[in-house]
Amino acid sequence: MPDRGGGPTGPRIRAGRPSRGVRTLLMTLGVLAVLGMAFTMFAGFWTDWLWYRSVHYSSVFTITLWTKIGLFFVFGLLMAVAVGVNIWIAHRLRPPLSAMSMEQQSLDRYRMGIAPYKKWLLLAVTALVGLIAGASAAGQWRLWLMWVNGVPFHQKDPQFHLDVSFYAFDLPWYRFLLGFGFAAAILCLIAAALTHYLYGGLRVTSPGARATAAATGHLSVLLGIFVALKAVAYWLDRYGLAVKSSDFKATGNWTGLRYVDANAYLPAKTILFCIAVICALLFFATLWRRTWQLPVIGFGLMVLSAILIGGLYPAIVQKFQVQPNEQAKEAPYVQKNLKATREAYGIDDTKVTEYEGKPTSTDKTRLRSDANDAASIRILDPNVVSPTFQQLQQMKNYYAFPTNLDVDRYPDKAHKEQDTVIGLRELNLDGIPKNNWINDHFRYTHGYGVVAAKGTEADSQGQPVFTESDLPSKGDLGTYEQRVYYGEKTTTYSIVGGPQKEIDYSDDNGEKTTSYTGDSGVNLDNPINRAAYAVAFNEPQILYSGAIGKGSRILYNRTPKERVEAVAPWLTIDGDAYPAVVNHRIQWIVDAYTTSNGYPYSSRTTLGDTTADSLTAANNNRAVVAQQNQVNYIRNSVKATVDAYTGEVKLYQWDTQDPVLKTWMKAFPGTVKPKSAISNDLLSHLRYPQDLFKVQRELLTRYHVTDAQTFLTGSEVWQVPDDPTNDSGSAVPPYYLGMKMPDQSAQSFSLTTTFTPNGRDNLSAFMAVDSDPGTSDYGKIRILKLPTSRTVDGPKQVQSQFNSQQDIAETISLLSRGHSKVEYGNLLAVPLDGGLLYAEPVYVRGGELKYPLLRKVLVTYNGRTAFEDTLDEALNKVFGVQGSATTPPDTGTTSPPASGNPTVQQALGDAQKAFDAGQQALQGPNGPDWTAYDKAQKDLKAALKRAEEAEAKAGKNGTGTKS
Repeated sequence: MPDRGGGPTGPRIRAGRPSRGVRTLLMTLGVLAVLGMAFTMFAGFWTDWLWYRSVHYSSVFTITLWTKIGLFFVFGLLMAVAVGVNIWIAHRLRPPLSAMSMEQQSLDRYRMGIAPYKKWLLLAVTALVGLIAGASAAGQWRLWLMWVNGVPFHQKDPQFHLDVSFYAFDLPWYRFLLGFGFAAAILCLIAAALTHYLYGGLRVTSPGARATAAATGHLSVLLGIFVALKAVAYWLDRYGLAVKSSDFKATGNWTGLRYVDANAYLPAKTILFCIAVICALLFFATLWRRTWQLPVIGFGLMVLSAILIGGLYPAIVQKFQVQPNEQAKEAPYVQKNLKATREAYGIDDTKVTEYEGKPTSTDKTRLRSDANDAASIRILDPNVVSPTFQQLQQMKNYYAFPTNLDVDRYPDKAHKEQDTVIGLRELNLDGIPKNNWINDHFRYTHGYGVVAAKGTEADSQGQPVFTESDLPSKGDLGTYEQRVYYGEKTTTYSIVGGPQKEIDYSDDNGEKTTSYTGDSGVNLDNPINRAAYAVAFNEPQILYSGAIGKGSRILYNRTPKERVEAVAPWLTIDGDAYPAVVNHRIQWIVDAYTTSNGYPYSSRTTLGDTTADSLTAANNNRAVVAQQNQVNYIRNSVKATVDAYTGEVKLYQWDTQDPVLKTWMKAFPGTVKPKSAISNDLLSHLRYPQDLFKVQRELLTRYHVTDAQTFLTGSEVWQVPDDPTNDSGSAVPPYYLGMKMPDQSAQSFSLTTTFTPNGRDNLSAFMAVDSDPGTSDYGKIRILKLPTSRTVDGPKQVQSQFNSQQDIAETISLLSRGHSKVEYGNLLAVPLDGGLLYAEPVYVRGGELKYPLLRKVLVTYNGRTAFEDTLDEALNKVFGVQGSATTPPDTGTTSPPASGNPTVQQALGDAQKAFDAGQQALQGPNGPDWTAYDKAQKDLKAALKRAEEAEAKAGKNGTGTKS
C-alpha cells in the first residue's frame, strides 16, 4: 500500500501555502469587497443624480460634476507631470559612478533596492501628488465658474480704477493659481533634490563639491520659478490691499487701503516685485554661470528688503506720520470705505431723519385716533403662541407646529389686508402611536392643513382668533391642497405611492387614508434604484420589503431650505422659510442671497454673528445657511418657492441688476426664472427678508453716518439692544407689522428694529424697511434719529419701568402665583406724533393649561403706562380718551349689562354668576385656577349668547325692552 503519510511515495504539501480552494475563496472575497466598495461609491453618485433629475435640476448636478472632474484631471495631471518630469530630469542628470564614499555606500543599498521598481515608484509618487492636487482643485469649482462667467459690475474701485468684477471674480482665481504654482514648485524642488541626493548629484558629507553642475542648474531653475511666483504674488498683493481686512483702532474691522497702505505698503510691494524679478533672473542665470553666489546674494537681498521695506518702513510711516494726525491722514480713505460699504450692503439710499422723540401735539383725542392709524399693533406674538396653536389645533399627536410661527398678510372678509400669524400642521413622528419602519416611513408621511389667526386680536379667553382652523382646515383661505409632504419639521424619508396606504387624517368616522399622486421623489420600481437607496440610507429593507411595489416613490431632502440649497449651491439661504397659500397650493417661500467677500473697500461682516438674535439662540433652525461666512457684499437676489405637496422648487430672479446673480445664471443657464414669472398672488406674500435686514442694521450702527470725521470719532456709534423680554443676552429680533412712518400717508407692511447708543440703554434711533413688494417703496430703509441732547427710553428701560410699577408688579405677582408663569411677548415700538409708542402683550401659562393665553397688554407713551386686558383699553387709558375704533369690552373682565326682559334677565343672571366664578378662579389661594376660569368663561359666553337670542326674539315680536 502506498505511503499516504507524506513519505517518499506520497504527495508533498508545501508548508505555509494555502490550498487552491482557500486561494479561490480569498480571491472571491477580495473581488466582492472591491465590488462592494465600488457599488457603495456608485450608490452615492447614482442617488444624487436621481434626486437632481427628480427636481428637474439635473443641469446643476451635471455642470457641477463636469466642472469638478475637469479641474481634478487638469490640475491633477499638471501636478503629476510637473513632479514626474522633474524626477525624471534629476535621474537623467545623475553623475557617473565614482569612488565610493561612506555616504555613497549607504545610499547604494537604497538605489539597488528601488532599481527594479523605479518606474512603478515614479508612477506611484506622481499619482499620489496628482490625486491630492486634483482633489484640492476640484473643491474650487465655484472660483472657476465665477472667473469664466463673470460679468462686470460697471463700478470701479477708487484706488486702481479696476472694475469690481476683477476683485470679486478674477483675483480669487488668480490667487488659487498662484497657490497651486507655489505648491507645484515646492513639491518639484523637494522631489528633484531627493532624487539628486539619492543618485549622487547632491552630497552632504562627502568631500569636494556639494553639487554637480547639472544638479545646480536644475535646482536653480526651480528656485527661480519659485521666486518668480513670489514676484507675481507681490504684484497681486498690490490689488489685494483693496480687499484686505485689518483691525483699525478708530473703526474696528476695516477693509481697504488706509494711509499707510497707499503710501507705504503699495510702493513697498512694487519695489519688492522688481527685486523678486531680478532675483529670479539671477537664479535662471546659473544655467550658464554654475555658481550659487549671485542667486544667494539676490535671495538674501529680497529677504532683507521684505523685512525693511515691507515691514519696518510701513511701521515708521504709521508711527511718525499717521498717529500724530490720524484723523486728517485717514479721512480720505475712510470716506472711500463709507461709500463702498454702503453700496455693497444696499444701504446707500437709507433715509435718516431727525425725530423729536416726544409728542408735538397735546390733543389727546387726536393722538388716540392717530394711534389706530399709526400701526396694526400685533398682540399675537408668533414666537410665543406656537404652544397655543399646538394645544388648540394639533388635533392629533402625530401633527406639530414649528417652534416659531410666521407673520404674513391675508385679506379679511372685508378684503382689507391684515397681519396674520400662520403655521402648518406638520408631521411629528415622535407622536405616532407606535414607531416601526412601516409607520415611520410608509403610513405617517405628511402633515395636514394651514392654521392661521389674526395678529391684532385675541378672544375673551386670550386665545387666538383663528381665520383658518380645524381638520381638515377651513376658513378664509378657501380651497387648497392641504397635504404637507415638505416642511421644516420633515427631516426623514418617506416611501409613498405604492401598495401601502398612508394615513391622511382621522375624524369621528375613523382614519382617512390616501395615496400620494404627485410626481415628486424617485421611483423605486427599478431594482437598481432600490439597491442604491438601501446602501445610501443604510436600510436593507428598502431592497426587499413587500411594502414597496409598482408606483412607489421615495421622498427625501424635504425641508425647504435644504432643497433650495441643493438646487442652488451658490446661494446663501435665509434662516426663516415661511408658508403661504398661493394659487390654491401651500408654498414655502425662501429668501436667498448672493454674496461676495471681494468688494473693494467694503468692510466685512460675519453672517453667523450679525444674523444671530434671541430667536436663533433658542432655535438653531432659524440660522442662516451661508456658503461663505465672511462677506462684504450681499443682495437678496433670488426668491424661491417649494411646493409643500410636490416639493417642486422654483427660483425667481428678484434683483435684476445684481452682477453676482447674473454670473451664476450664466454658469447655470435656465435654473433661475425671470422676475416677470412671479404671479400676483405670490407677489402679495413676498416680504423683505429678516437676515438681510439684520446684516444691514448691524452695519448701520456705524455706517448711518456719511462724514468721515464723525465716523472716526465714534461719537455716533449705535448698537442693537438685547431682547428685553428674555434673559438670553442676545439681540432683539426684528419684527414684522403693518405701520406708518412719519413720511408715509398709509400703513405698509414693515420690518422694524430699534437702536441704542453704544453701551447705554436709552433709544438712539428707530429703523424700518418697507417690506411690501406691491409698493414702489419696497426695500426703502428709513431711520428716525433721536436727539442726543436728552434721553428717550429704550426697550430695556421701558421693560424695567413696566416691571417696577407697583400696581403692574402686583398684577404680575397675582398672575404668576402657584404654578402659573408669565411670558412676555414682542415689545413693539411705533412712531407716533414725534414720540414712540411701545406695546407688549403679556401671556400666562399656568395650572393645567400647558399653553400661553393672552391676559394683558402693556402700552406706554410719553411717560404714561397702561396695563389692561385689551389693547384698546390700554390705549384709552394712556391717552385718557375713548378711541373711535374701540372694541366692545372684554367679556372676561366686564360685568354683563342689565335688561328689562325676564328671559334676558335670567340669562344675564347666569352670566353674572359665571363672571363672578371666573374672578374667583383668578384669585384662588394657590394662584389662578385656569381650568375653572376657562369653564367660567365658556358658561359666560353661553349665557350671553342666550341673552342675545332672547333679546333678538323679543325685539322681533315687538315685546322687547331697552336695556
